[in-house]
Amino acid sequence: MTALNRLSAIGIKNAVPGMHCDGGGLWLRKREDGGGQWLLRFTLHGQRREMGLGGITDISLKQARELATQWRGQVAFGKDPIKAREQERRSAARNLHILADVAHDAFESRKAELKGDGKAGRWFSPLELHVLPKLGNGRVKVSQRAVQNVATLGLG
Repeated sequence: MTALNRLSAIGIKNAVPGMHCDGGGLWLRKREDGGGQWLLRFTLHGQRREMGLGGITDISLKQARELATQWRGQVAFGKDPIKAREQERRSAARNLHILADVAHDAFESRKAELKGDGKAGRWFSPLELHVLPKLGNGRVKVSQRAVQNVATLGLG
């Protein structure tokens, strides 16, 4: 059985460029410029694979260990974690522009401006009763101009 948690935060900071093992398939690929990438190595159906977990500037050692544990669980059940993550991303992107989600997000963002925090239901209840049951699962097309306006206003 391999040892887990071999690396430390200080050890990562002072590590020389190259591959460094934390145990359990979690690896740190340290670069010459001081940056690095977390990798999870696993074998599924006799094939060795590597899955990127993120950079060391974005993902801490603790987070990398938690992610590795999560994805190792997928491997234990015979599922490919790379494909599972891609399915999660596609599902999230698909649900990003559904009218019901956009309406709920708009209501939540405007709720503080409404009388009584919108609890009287005069703003959102007509949408819930009449519009969302029929059109709520429809996709909303977002124009490039709307995205630019949101970015300009600092809302996104």
